[in-house]
Parts: sequence; structure tokens; C-alpha cells
Amino acid sequence: MSQHKTRLRRLLATLPAAALVLSLAACGSSDGGSKAGDPATALDTPTTLTFWTWAPNMDKAVAGFEKKYPKIKVNVVNAGQSAAEYTKLQTAVKAGSGGPDIAQVEYFALPEFALGKRLVNLDEYGAADLRSRFTAAAWSQVTSNGGVYGIPQDTGPMAMFYNEKVLGEFGIAPPKTWAEFEAAATRIHQADPNRFITSIDPGDAGGLDSLLWQAGSRPFQQKSPTSVGVDLADDGAKKVSDFWSGLLAKKLVDPAPGWTNEWWQSMSSGKYAMWIVGAWAPGNLASTIPQTSGQWRAAPVPQWSTGDPVSSENGGSANVVPVTSTHKDAAVAFAKWLNSEPDGTKALSDGGLFPATTDMLKDPAFLDKPIEVLGGQKANQVFAQSSAAVSPTWQFLPYQVYANSVFKDTVGQGIAGNGSISSGMEAWQKRITDFGTQQGFSIATP
Repeated sequence: MSQHKTRLRRLLATLPAAALVLSLAACGSSDGGSKAGDPATALDTPTTLTFWTWAPNMDKAVAGFEKKYPKIKVNVVNAGQSAAEYTKLQTAVKAGSGGPDIAQVEYFALPEFALGKRLVNLDEYGAADLRSRFTAAAWSQVTSNGGVYGIPQDTGPMAMFYNEKVLGEFGIAPPKTWAEFEAAATRIHQADPNRFITSIDPGDAGGLDSLLWQAGSRPFQQKSPTSVGVDLADDGAKKVSDFWSGLLAKKLVDPAPGWTNEWWQSMSSGKYAMWIVGAWAPGNLASTIPQTSGQWRAAPVPQWSTGDPVSSENGGSANVVPVTSTHKDAAVAFAKWLNSEPDGTKALSDGGLFPATTDMLKDPAFLDKPIEVLGGQKANQVFAQSSAAVSPTWQFLPYQVYANSVFKDTVGQGIAGNGSISSGMEAWQKRITDFGTQQGFSIATP
């Protein structure tokens, strides 16, 4: 092992959980010392699996699997969402026990676990044979440094959810371009200074990542296990920064934390005319502000120019198998069934997750399903078109969890009015670069 890799392993293994950074090890076995067996045989062997997931209605999907494979029992455990689960997973893997056989991990966090050799390389179980079943963007998010470290579970192609009633009050058609979006924002705010076309969250790194992705920016690149690129000032990043900085300077959008009671009240009251977010949003609208059901509609995200549509992802996750799983064969078999077989993917979709499989995205029953909160609109057709327009070339850093944790203190300050977005992007890049360098990564910057 080289001195550089030894330093990387030593430094990354000391990262504090409080900083939301996973303890990584650059060297070591990718499968806990075991070899891939036969998942098909494992399904005929009495086994109990533990599945960590926060996805809704997963019990129903699991029941379908257990009915088909009665010798396998799957215990569904909600170990917390996102960072809360990742800290527990890190601790369990480090201890060598107490963790799950399968875990739900968001795409942005997966590279950290993969780099740290915390996940089974599913290439050893024939995962490459599943590639054609998934969208190119989803598959790209589970591959890292030549391996496959997860089975895509769901995606979040970007869409524009607009309140038809609110836009109707101002005689505004859903904007098709960002220029039309700004014109609509101006019209709304000039008519009523207390209302906005939308809000932008100073603490939401994922939201900005989606905007950068759609604009063609590729700020994060994992060039090798020990080398990354960071460029938050490329042409796409400048385009996004200048546009949203201009909207904020004119007070055409509201810099407000999302998901709070106050924010949902603003969505419900018509203070905000729209929400630009992933295709998973209808379930949240229906459950949180049911009094507005039927007012919402979905449309493609605004475009920067005419021509072929360009979209991006906002959210999504995969199922991974930690190296500490004591039932790897059965765990892989379950993950494959749940996320790539028709019965499994339908159960996930019925539970509110937006599909990652191409078959589901072409299924007339899925595409033509009316969505009540969206006034009966067959909005899955809009979302499927958005999914098809996502470029698969986006990458996350192998320490994206840390990068996201300092977003609020850098870019978020610019969004909130304490500086500018561009200065915030500079500060974010410096924090990301300094941290990576401290942990032993070679960082390439402009």
C-alpha cells in the first residue's frame, strides 16, 4: 500500500460522526473476506434479513417478497433518515456487527461508503446484468471506481409543481424557460409584494446541485479513489449563480428554509406559486397540505434554451449490502427482486417512490395513472419525460456528506442575504477543497 493511501486511510478513519462524515478506509476487503455465493440457492434457505429503510409502505413490498419466497423473512427497520442512518451504519460496520443486511442509501452518500470498502461490490453477484433495466442516470449513481455498490431503488427527476389557482389569479401560463420564469416572478411580486413565484432554501445543498446539474455544471468529479476535482465556477455554475442572485436581489424569490411549518403554510396559502423539486413530491403535497389537493399541476422544469429538454435529478436512493451482512447471498437476491423485478418495482411505485427502472417508466398503467393531488393529471408522463432528459454524467464527491453539511454556512449565507451566491460558492469550494486536502485527497481545481 502506498504512503499516500496509508495517510488517506489513517486520516479518514478519524473523522467525527458529528460532522456527518463517514469513517472511510481506503484499503481492505470489499466483501468482508467472503466470496459471492449463489443468491438463487439462498432464497431456498431459511434466513432472516434485516433491512434498514425509511421508505414509506415498505412492509407491503416485503410481504410480496416473503409470499414468493416463504423461507426468507425480512425485518424492516427504520434506523433514521439520511445522516442519522449513515452514522449508525458507519458505527455498525466499524464494530463488525449490529448492522443490517440491506440498507437504503441516497446516491450522494453512496460514494463515501464505497470508497471506504464498507459495501459489497455487487459486480461479484452479476449486478452488471441488471444495467439495462435501469435509467442511465440511476445506474451511474451506483457505480464507483469500476465497481457496482448498490441496486437503484428510486429516482427524483426534476419537475415544476405549480399552483394552477395562483397562476390563474395573475394570468400566468406555466413558464417554459428560465427567462419566462423570471418574467412570471416579476409579475407576481409587483402585483403583491407579499407573494413569490417560489422560495429557495439556504440549507438545501441538494436543491442547488439539481439546478447546477440541469445547467450543465459538473462541479464534482471523482477521478480516482484518491483524486477528485472541484469546480464551482464553471459556466453552468456561473449561469445558476447569476440568475438566482438576480432574483434574490430583486426580491422575486423568497430565501426561506423549506419543510418547516411556516414554509408549508406559505405553500398552502398561495404565498408561493410553485415548487421546483423531484418527482416524489406529490405524496408530500397530499399528506402535508391536503386542503390544496386538486390545485396543483406538474410541468417540465424551465429550460435555459430552446431545443431538446434538459433535466436533472433531485433525490433518489439505492439498496446496498454492507460488508458485515451475514447473509450476503440472500440480501443481494432480495435487493434484486425489490428493485428490478416487476412485482417489486410496482410495490415501490405504489408506495410513493418514483421508479428507476425503464420498464416501469414505459408501463401504460403507470404513465396513465391520474394523480389526485394534481387534479387528476397523468403527471407520470411529465416525470418520465424528465427522467429521459437527465444526463448520466453527474458525480458526487467521495465526501459529499461533509460538503452538504457546510453548505448552509457558505452558499446558504449568500442565499440568505449575507453576501452573494457567487461569494458563497467560492467559500463552499474552499471548504470542500481544504477538507479534502486534509484527508489526503489530491484535489484538482480550476
